[in-house]
Amino acid sequence: MIPSEWLDRAALRVAPHIRRTLLTNDAGLNLYLKWENRQVTGSFKARGAFNKILSLEPWECAAGLVTASAGNHGQGVALAAQLAGAPALVFASSHAVPAKVEAMRALGAEVRFVDGGYEQVEAAAIRHAAEQKMTWVSPYNDGQVIAGQGTVGLEIAADLPPDASQTWIVPVGGGGLLAGIGAALERFPSRPRLVGVNAAASAFMHALYHHGTQADVPDDPTLADGLSGAVEENSLTIPLVKKYADDLLTVSEDEIGRAIAFAWKQYGEIIEGSAAVSLAAALSGKVKAPAVVVISGGNIQPEVHADVCGRYAEAG
Repeated sequence: MIPSEWLDRAALRVAPHIRRTLLTNDAGLNLYLKWENRQVTGSFKARGAFNKILSLEPWECAAGLVTASAGNHGQGVALAAQLAGAPALVFASSHAVPAKVEAMRALGAEVRFVDGGYEQVEAAAIRHAAEQKMTWVSPYNDGQVIAGQGTVGLEIAADLPPDASQTWIVPVGGGGLLAGIGAALERFPSRPRLVGVNAAASAFMHALYHHGTQADVPDDPTLADGLSGAVEENSLTIPLVKKYADDLLTVSEDEIGRAIAFAWKQYGEIIEGSAAVSLAAALSGKVKAPAVVVISGGNIQPEVHADVCGRYAEAG
């Protein structure tokens, strides 16, 4: 479990380096929206990366930092590594979103490509860290990373009016964000329902939650690239998601696309597919309002965003 005091320490540790993002209300839809697309690096991932890296010993930083990422966690690691004076190496898929790759490089990270999906990328990164005696910074399978992500939950709880919501909706890939938010909610006497959302095209945590295995789960291309790929075997997020989540569900590529277009037309916000899954669950009626929708990031390739918004111009 994630101790409550870890969350408090994380909040103090990351506060000077991140933004306290807005929580806005759509009264018509009875939704509150947490805009982590406005976070530094454009994603909530900076929270966990800063908390982990700023908790390391100097010798761990000096050894060099290694991670695996579709892009958002890698940007967070690169930015936190700058502050810590540590070199950062990010393993990424050869199919990674170009804008995310360039953003990681712009922040000083070396990016090394691996053929295949996220499972192959993560395995190569973990192996490299062990062989080279470098410091591994998991995107999700780490208590300090999870505690950093939990600061999203602390902010929402502080800003949300009393009795404003019955359900919180959270995107799920490896489960670090949901686990962190779930840990934050444990300290509050009136706990809302917590629902995680996978892309149906790559629903590994959904399978683990409902069936206890991720064997034979399809890993198809998805707009929610940051949520795709298998979860590390025996990841501590697996029991945490099972403990904290009241349900895990999936949304289709069509529903994700409509949510991306809706966020732009209705709110003027650019959100990526990985963030849109939570909004898609609300807009499709799979989760009933009132609800809090965590919008986890906004790092989408510009031409993809334009294409999706054009295809779903009627959204909203």
